[in-house]
Amino acid sequence: MHIHNPEPGLVVDEFDVYTELLPLDGAGIIELGCGAAQHTRAIAGTGRPGSILACEVDTVQHEKNLAIDDLPGVTFVHAGAEAIPAEDASADIVMMFKSLHHVPVELMDTAMGEIARVLRPGGMAYISEPVYAGDFNEVLRLFHDEREVREAAFAAVRQAVEAGLLELAGQHFFQTRMAFADFADFEQRVLNVTHTRHELAPELHDRVRRTFEQHQGPEGARFLMPIRVDLLRRPG
Repeated sequence: MHIHNPEPGLVVDEFDVYTELLPLDGAGIIELGCGAAQHTRAIAGTGRPGSILACEVDTVQHEKNLAIDDLPGVTFVHAGAEAIPAEDASADIVMMFKSLHHVPVELMDTAMGEIARVLRPGGMAYISEPVYAGDFNEVLRLFHDEREVREAAFAAVRQAVEAGLLELAGQHFFQTRMAFADFADFEQRVLNVTHTRHELAPELHDRVRRTFEQHQGPEGARFLMPIRVDLLRRPG
């Protein structure tokens, strides 16, 4: 297993990656760390899954998700990956989009055990994580360096594979586009997220703004984020 790929990789929408890799038709899906439900909505919009249990640990965001009334096949629950509210062997697919590194490090192994528990034999886990590289990472690490937690997330996945809880079905590396209208948009979507409090001193805030604006163009700021997907399978 590799934590990163030195090659830049194809630039694709992640939707195209998971819809190609995963057997979504009729699947019972659990999404861990669904956030504002962008991927939840995209997956449900294919009309392919049988059901989606969308879990979010951030109370503020979960309350917003509960107000969503146009996704009848989706159930939103307040839960973390370390305690999935589902029966043993009840899910065909578990998905995590850039959320494993947000699980407390001391609970990451527990979360991987929970994923193995809720998957049916032969069920798939799709875990995507940002690679510690790229221009956006250079902006982010000025105020929120995620190197250690991303390495810990990878180590938890590898440990689950080495322990036989899950089998490695493949690794996939690619880049996805990120776009911000301006720095105010970046502040709203990154600095002001409710699941992580970022309180920047004025000097640091100015440094982050200046670094961000190096990527600002007539159509906004554009970044490519390198992504790794660990595709796992429950043995049996």
